[in-house]
Amino acid sequence: MNRLHDFYCRSGHWRSTLEQLVSWAIAGVDLGAHVLELGPGQGLVMPLLRSRTTRVTAIDKAPSAIRALGCQPGVGLVRGDATDLPFAAGTFSAVVAFTMLHHIPTKALQQQLFREVFRILQPGGVFVAVDPQFSFGLWLFHLGDTYASIPPDAAAFRLASAGFRNIVVERRPGFFRFCAHSSGAADVERTNPTKEPSGFRF
Repeated sequence: MNRLHDFYCRSGHWRSTLEQLVSWAIAGVDLGAHVLELGPGQGLVMPLLRSRTTRVTAIDKAPSAIRALGCQPGVGLVRGDATDLPFAAGTFSAVVAFTMLHHIPTKALQQQLFREVFRILQPGGVFVAVDPQFSFGLWLFHLGDTYASIPPDAAAFRLASAGFRNIVVERRPGFFRFCAHSSGAADVERTNPTKEPSGFRF
C-alpha cells in the first residue's frame, strides 16, 4: 500500500464511506453464526460485523493489520493469505471481503481466492463482497500499489466457475457488490453463466 493510500484508509472520510458500502453489501443477507473477513485492514467495520453475527474471524497477511485488530474484543485473528486459507472445509457460515479483492494481483489468484472461499463455506453459506469499479483516477491512486480491478460483468461467471450459485451482482456509482451462495443453498434460483464476457480488464 502506497503512502497516499495508507493515509486515506485511516481517514474519517474513508471510515464513513466504508460503513455505507458495507451496510449496502450485507443488507438483507443472513451471515449466520461464524463470519470470516478477508483483509480487514484497520478493522473499521468490525463493530458492524459483530452486531450481525455470533463470531467473527479475520485474516490478513499484513502485520500492521493484525496489530490494529489486536484491540478488537471478541475477534479471532489469523495472519495468512486469502488465496491459501488455513481453515478446514465447511468452517464458516459466511465470508466477506470489503474493498480488498482488487489488491489480489492477478486474475488467476483472484480465482484461487474464490475457490478457497467456496471450500471453507458451509453448505448454503454466503460470500459477500464490495469492490471499486475500474477508473483511471483510481488506477493513479494505486501507483506503486497493487490494483487488479475485477470487471463487474465478469464477476458472476468467475464465481460460478468456482462453484457458487444464486449469484447477484449489483452496481452503484464507483462500486459493485456481489452475493453468492455455496452449493447446497436451498430453494434459491441458480445462476450459472456459461461464458465469461469478453473485453474487460483483468
